[in-house]
Amino acid sequence: MVYLFLANGFEEIEALTVVDLLRRADLQIKTVSIMEERLVYGAHGIGVEADILFDQGDYDRCAMLVLPGGMPGTTNLYNHRALNQELKKFYETGKPVAAICAAPMVLAKAGILKDHKATIYTGMEAELLDAEHAEGSVVVSGNVITSKGPGTAMDFALAIIEYLKGREAADAVAAELLYGGCHEV
Repeated sequence: MVYLFLANGFEEIEALTVVDLLRRADLQIKTVSIMEERLVYGAHGIGVEADILFDQGDYDRCAMLVLPGGMPGTTNLYNHRALNQELKKFYETGKPVAAICAAPMVLAKAGILKDHKATIYTGMEAELLDAEHAEGSVVVSGNVITSKGPGTAMDFALAIIEYLKGREAADAVAAELLYGGCHEV
């Protein structure tokens, strides 16, 4: 199971592209609201009903945690103490975490990006703190996957699929979508 976290102000393209592509790859993914209710509104006013609330998650049985960016969604993710504790615990046990757009700063502030290569939304590089900034639409460094922004959401989702199921599975989803972009990791 993969959990993708939603907070008011999330970037819709980044969140929903990941959910869509992972489901096409037959990966189980649930959207998780960190708000008090399941209905969460994106940065562009699109309402999405999350599958579960944060407290309903079974984090011990989860395979990966994913953070979409967007503002103020990223700030809301960062301010959610229980999510940040879960991210640290998850990472420290060797499980993968992924973040796109502004959300890599949540990982950086939690100390997760120390000694990793990472990317972030252009202009926010200073938010990577102890990470080594790397160019590219997607950067995979150990058990951490980061990506730049809405325009890289397909590459980000395909990199997650490749990490969890292999290159062949990612290529199959890309072919099904007639996607000719690069998803090198």
